[in-house]
Amino acid sequence: MPALRRDLDVPQVIVVTGVMAAGKSTVSQLLAERFSRAVHLRGDVFRRFVVTGRVEMSPQVDPEAERQLALRHAIAAQTANRYVAAGFTVVVQDLFVGDTLEPFLEQLVERPVSLVMLAPDVAVVMQRESERVKVGYGELWSIRDFDHMVRTKTPRIGLWLDSSQQTPDETVDEILSRLRDARIG
Repeated sequence: MPALRRDLDVPQVIVVTGVMAAGKSTVSQLLAERFSRAVHLRGDVFRRFVVTGRVEMSPQVDPEAERQLALRHAIAAQTANRYVAAGFTVVVQDLFVGDTLEPFLEQLVERPVSLVMLAPDVAVVMQRESERVKVGYGELWSIRDFDHMVRTKTPRIGLWLDSSQQTPDETVDEILSRLRDARIG
């Protein structure tokens, strides 16, 4: 059996992260669809469950926003662990950047774990952001500043992929062909 086919049959966690407008949602959905038993776990869903009292992340450090982000990540990790233990591959998609990445990864107890950082060029992110219905950056975040923070403050582990010149399907193809390079645990 080819190595890639074996990798697709093993329940596992694949974390997909990157800057806003990097293509995380699209790529994660397409990636999950390539497995016979898979879950696309969108971490942002847990943020939206909070009806009142939600504090959004911003460039200014807010302890309550950080606490809520840590809670969201903990719930995502617990959910991923449960699905993998039940025999599913889980593609976890969220903003795991800077000093939030490693605490999240430490909560993933099921193995194997792979990490994919989608890191398209800033100009491509700017173009994608201008074409999106949802707004990731708005008045709070600068695309360049956020990209710089991700590239300089996030641990360089897993597979960092410049998907600037790829279609979402091409990005998924590359992730699958390099899944062993993405493996972190």
